[in-house]
Amino acid sequence: MRDVAIVGIGMIKFDRYPEKGIKDLVRESVNKALADAGMQPQELEAAYVGSAAPGIMTGQEQIKAQVTLSAMGIDTIPMYNIENACASSSSAFNMAWTAVGAGIHDCALVVGFEKLYDKDKLKSFMALGTAVDIEMAMTHLENFQKKQGKKESIISNESGKSKSIFMDMYAYYTKMYMERCGLTQEHFAKICVKSHKNGANNPHAQYQKEVTLEEVLNSGDVSFPLTRMMCSPICDGSAAAIICSKEKAARFTNRPIWVQGSVVGSGKITDDLDDTLTKRLGPKVFEAAGIGPDEIDVIEVHDATSPSEIITLIELGICPAEDAANWIDDGVLEINGKKPSNTSGGLASKGHPIGATGMGQIYEITQQLRGTAGKRQVKNPKIGMTHNGGGILGIDAAAMALHIFKR
Repeated sequence: MRDVAIVGIGMIKFDRYPEKGIKDLVRESVNKALADAGMQPQELEAAYVGSAAPGIMTGQEQIKAQVTLSAMGIDTIPMYNIENACASSSSAFNMAWTAVGAGIHDCALVVGFEKLYDKDKLKSFMALGTAVDIEMAMTHLENFQKKQGKKESIISNESGKSKSIFMDMYAYYTKMYMERCGLTQEHFAKICVKSHKNGANNPHAQYQKEVTLEEVLNSGDVSFPLTRMMCSPICDGSAAAIICSKEKAARFTNRPIWVQGSVVGSGKITDDLDDTLTKRLGPKVFEAAGIGPDEIDVIEVHDATSPSEIITLIELGICPAEDAANWIDDGVLEINGKKPSNTSGGLASKGHPIGATGMGQIYEITQQLRGTAGKRQVKNPKIGMTHNGGGILGIDAAAMALHIFKR
């Protein structure tokens, strides 16, 4: 594989845009990436576009890349439409990296977008709820509950109506880690407070206001231990990156961010809560990058709920399980801490436009490694990582993409 570098990035603020369509969202992020790279549209050789649910939300299916990019004058080149739940755009990045690394293209555009907000919240929750095995999801959960000896249902009556079905699943999984690691609801609230503090310094975050511990804990119960503020908000968004071979990258930047490792994996039907996709995929990306978990300087993880941040760090081998509570209490995950996590504000503060989330993470890590993250800048990071997963297969995540970057 050839060396591959990010030479341009662009992102819009993740927010609710009832007046904008998918063409508007994509145009803005791509134009920013082109300007950042100092590149003309005709220099792009291929485009990889990730999105998850525009068919449900807007009616547009099948040729989403062609429709959105041709509207801004980008056409005729190979275009690939990638759908992989919340990991759609990070999977698109993996495909683009593979093609450039293999010498198929020298320059490729990667875009992630989603139009997820609707005044009818039920429509948004229905879209989110399709990232499961529609025929077997409830059967898998019922069988799992029987094997666990649980009488109460994991899924509440409100799931898919006033909240996403995933929140009940996250809550159930979180309770296991509370028992094992001595974590409490207050620990998760502290993570949420940190996320909003970081988001307050991120112009691309949906929520840009600091919050208190009390506000998080009193923000309304969703599914214990989750409160409303601990759950990622629904929004629209788009983010883009341009990647090039080493030879071509030199034409556009003197500060390339190198892709050290990129892997994609899928879940499996399992009853074992310890056999997770994150645990299985983590060692593969570290091996591909030739580094260990302890060498990561800054990381963006898929925190669809605040507890997911610390759980993911444990499962990746970055945070020892026995130290999890202390890491939170001692500020290890803060921007000025030993292991800064979700400096963008994470999904909890930045927002979670599912198909755009992965590229939003890559945008943040690129900023951090460039040293251009402003008030949320980590001190002298050299290696950054993104963790982006989505969907549920049985009780496991259905899709996931992990990336490691080096300046």
